Amino acid sequence: MPNHSSRSSEKSSLFRRSKTLPTGSYRRFTTPLIPTYRYDSASDLRRDGDGGSCDSDTTNSAVAVLNSESAPSQVLATQSPSQRITKLWTHFSLTHWLKLICSFSFLYVMFLRAKVAKLEAENSILLTRCSRSSSNNENLQLEDVNNRAAVLYSVIMTIALPILLYMYLDDLSYVKNLLKRTNKKKKKEEEVPLKKRIAYSLDVCFSVYPYAKLLALLFATVVLIVYGGLALYAVSDCGVDEALWLSWTFVADSGNHADRIGVGPRIVSVAISAGGMLIFATMLGLISDAISKMVDSLRKGKSEVLESNHILILGWSDKLGSLLKQLAIANKSIGGGVVVVLAERDKEEMETDIAKFEFDLMGTSVICRSGSALILADLKKVSVSNARAIIVLGSDENADQSDARALRVVLSLTGVKEGLKGHVVVEMCDLDNEPLVKLVGGERIETVVAHDVIGRLMIQCALQPGLAQIWEDILGFENAEFYIKKWPQLDGRRFEDVLLSFPNAIPCGVKVAVDGKIVLNPSDNYVLEEGDEILVIAEDDDTYAPGSLPEVRMCHFPKMQNPPKYPEKILFCGWRRDIDDMIKVLEALLAPGSELWMFNEVPDQEREKKLTDAGLNISKLVNIRLVHRQGNAVIRRHLESLPLETFDSILILAEQSLENSIVHSDSRSLATLLLIRDIQSKRLPCKDSKSNVFPSSCWIRKMQQASDKSIVISEILDSRTKNLVSVSRISDYVLSNELVSMALAMVAEDKQINRVLEELFAEKGNELCIRPAEFYIYDQEEVCFYDIMRRARQRQEIIIGYRLAGMDQAIINPSDKSKLRKWSLDDVYVVIASCQ
Repeated sequence: MPNHSSRSSEKSSLFRRSKTLPTGSYRRFTTPLIPTYRYDSASDLRRDGDGGSCDSDTTNSAVAVLNSESAPSQVLATQSPSQRITKLWTHFSLTHWLKLICSFSFLYVMFLRAKVAKLEAENSILLTRCSRSSSNNENLQLEDVNNRAAVLYSVIMTIALPILLYMYLDDLSYVKNLLKRTNKKKKKEEEVPLKKRIAYSLDVCFSVYPYAKLLALLFATVVLIVYGGLALYAVSDCGVDEALWLSWTFVADSGNHADRIGVGPRIVSVAISAGGMLIFATMLGLISDAISKMVDSLRKGKSEVLESNHILILGWSDKLGSLLKQLAIANKSIGGGVVVVLAERDKEEMETDIAKFEFDLMGTSVICRSGSALILADLKKVSVSNARAIIVLGSDENADQSDARALRVVLSLTGVKEGLKGHVVVEMCDLDNEPLVKLVGGERIETVVAHDVIGRLMIQCALQPGLAQIWEDILGFENAEFYIKKWPQLDGRRFEDVLLSFPNAIPCGVKVAVDGKIVLNPSDNYVLEEGDEILVIAEDDDTYAPGSLPEVRMCHFPKMQNPPKYPEKILFCGWRRDIDDMIKVLEALLAPGSELWMFNEVPDQEREKKLTDAGLNISKLVNIRLVHRQGNAVIRRHLESLPLETFDSILILAEQSLENSIVHSDSRSLATLLLIRDIQSKRLPCKDSKSNVFPSSCWIRKMQQASDKSIVISEILDSRTKNLVSVSRISDYVLSNELVSMALAMVAEDKQINRVLEELFAEKGNELCIRPAEFYIYDQEEVCFYDIMRRARQRQEIIIGYRLAGMDQAIINPSDKSKLRKWSLDDVYVVIASCQ
């Protein structure tokens, strides 16, 4: 009895433990004929039959079976057939067995139902045999019933087997590995289930092949029609062809099955209609997705541009508006051109911003595409190889980052396999980075250094007031601009005769055919040779042609020498990146004894270090002396410490620290301009204003009175801010990025013009100048423009226009050059002359 109670208590304890197994425990279900083991750990193995401890052999065998999952190759080789059957039996869970039993039960029910239908049909035939005399019809009916039953079985099995196979696909793979006898060692790595591999293959197929979805949908439609037709043939009395047609109608229109009679035909027709609705819903989804992708591709600018001989703009900046305007004006004579813009922005945003510019494109089409100029695929998308000119805009980042990006774009352009048809115009920000870009790009690259252009123009405008407006007329396409063309009928003529041969243009130089060099303002004795081209200033490239030589009167005129240069006092407010280059230009243009005051927030020692690092040797400056003052240009008390009323010219520079923010930079420049004019108006004596636009008490009029003493040149980056300042006329002139856009457009239309602009902007060679009328005429003398041009040639100058006394705008390339006119000594002339 003690032993029995002890055994009973132990069994009860094991029974209680079996109800709540700990984590990681294992429970084996089996039939009563096969012993069942359970364990709570590897060392606690029990047999459910007797509750006692099993012997060591049984324990070792059970442990080997339990560890078969971690080492299947070793266990399978030593297991007996009965053990493998046990393994197979215990592998399937109760859920799998229930699924399998339900599936086979369904098949068996369908089989019994078909058999009952067959027996009913045979019974019907036997009943009708008594009333019919022909036995052939009975045999045919019986054969037809057998055929329909065979078709029904085939359809059911064909549909059910793939479903069952997919449900137990992983289990079949496991059974295959279990029943396979091998002594070879397998690698201990986890195998991917077959279901996942099939799903992955389908996913790859649908992703790689765009038409795979449509083919799969077509295949599913055909399968549904064929199997549905066969099922209808099996459960109804119609023929095969009629059943297939009915199946198609059920797929195409789900409402066609409403008139079916009988349980079998109704079930089959409903199934076909449901499958048809699913197929058509999938088809509509695919079509909608394809249309959405196509519309999205068009909206985002991903389609290819099929253009040639167009102008391609790479990048987006604040200069784009004025650049498009100049290109539209340049192409007006040919009815408009095509400009393609490629930028890393959304296509709709670009088109919206271009529409906000509110200027007439004059027939020019602007096509926007979204993409990167650093990707060859995006460059090919905009037909880069067929463009007649490519403009690389600088970014809104700082100068070094913008130039680095421009260099990468040039490298991408050199990698185009088809080659480039046109030249490339690159906007640079720092003059020091220009040689590297030219080295990479080669002869096709033309650079326009934005900071350098603005800086040199500011200096020229400070020394010669009114020159900026003349440059704006020449650089833009709205008035007169530079053109180069060959005129064979002028070969063999001297340049002094060529100068007067164009009624609607003014020759300025010659492009020599031998070396391709452009010579500005050549001597009168230069004879045009075959192949030479003539550089002129004209309204458009089709508005001028050589004519007969006009009659020019040779008469005496005042031969005055150029006035001597006097020392000047100039103030720089702010710090630019290329301020060292501006100092070099002033050193070459100013007279000895001049002073350059530099007022900014950079400490004095740091200024000298920056200038020295930029390559400027301060000790070798001869004509100018640097005077350093530290302060904030937007604080009034700092500006009041300067003798603002004593400066001949004041240049308000855009701060280098604010070059990333155009609005902030312009706001600072505008505040500095207002403060300087207000301080000057209070220190200088009041004078009568030349303009009556504003009342005498207006603050703008008071500031205008200060402009008679000193010239203030403001650097405004945004053209919209420029218009606001220009209206008030509190600054003599405002220079903005609009001039850089004009230069880019002109070089894009003809890259040879870049050589002309480089020489005119340089401190050596020829330059644009404003000369007083007393150099060429007497007061109230009546002569024609041709006479004045001939007189200017005796000074080795070319007159290209004039500005009459009392006029704000200069006239470049006057139309009626042979008309007599009275001239005043208050008039001024615009000339191309050699730098002195």
